[in-house]
Amino acid sequence: MVIERIINNNVISALDEEGKEIVVMGSGIGFGRKKGQHCDESRIDKVFRMEDEAVLGRFKDLLAKLPLEYIQVSNDIISYAKKELGIPLNQNVYITLTDHISFSLERFQNNMNFTNALHSEIRRFYPAEFSVGIHALRLIEEKTGILLPEDEASAIALHLVNAELNLRVRDIWILTEMMGKMMDQIIVSLPVLKAESLEKDWLLSDLKFMVCRVMTLKPLKEKGDPVLLRYLEERCPELVSVVKGIAGLLETEYRYHMTEEEQLYLTVSLKRIKDLYS
Repeated sequence: MVIERIINNNVISALDEEGKEIVVMGSGIGFGRKKGQHCDESRIDKVFRMEDEAVLGRFKDLLAKLPLEYIQVSNDIISYAKKELGIPLNQNVYITLTDHISFSLERFQNNMNFTNALHSEIRRFYPAEFSVGIHALRLIEEKTGILLPEDEASAIALHLVNAELNLRVRDIWILTEMMGKMMDQIIVSLPVLKAESLEKDWLLSDLKFMVCRVMTLKPLKEKGDPVLLRYLEERCPELVSVVKGIAGLLETEYRYHMTEEEQLYLTVSLKRIKDLYS
């Protein structure tokens, strides 16, 4: 493994056996070393492989200015998240989460703590990611001695959701707000969903990926099944009405046209839940 660039005493850029650039982290791995030398593999803690050269460049720039413990704890959190969530994460998370943790610790040390306006919604809609966020706070405390407030667990959860869905963090905020407004309308007709349940998890998953299609402008096909629509209008007109209300909400507040297929899909999901509790 040949050194390509010394980023700092603890991080280097190197070329692997195939000549591809990688980022290598380890305590003192860059100290006293020079480009072209072989790196001391006994000091390697973590190897980062980035397919996107632009992402790799931004990552190297970020690592150059951060303490080793911040990089290590971010990597530990991401590794734990991959294991617990069982979902591939966009490589950008190494940049966004590491940068966020650094900024959060800096704010805390300067007594500049802010509340997360979507804290309760994030706990509600992304329980698995929020659980990882809570674990992340413990890892950060172990590594830095600083216990960040619980609001930071929800902020970390948002970065993980962003890495799952490949959206910008700002879009995840909008997505979460949209899900909250949709759920408020649904609960009026299905109050059973106020309580935590497997059925609620199903619905939240449906809503999350539906809104993700909204954010990425990739709706389901335009035309729904007219036979299925007539059946639903006859059997559960109140649920059809709820979904039409949600379609109106998305149109009015977010300028998104909910297709017939999406409306049918959501109505069927609600009917499935209603039938379980009938």
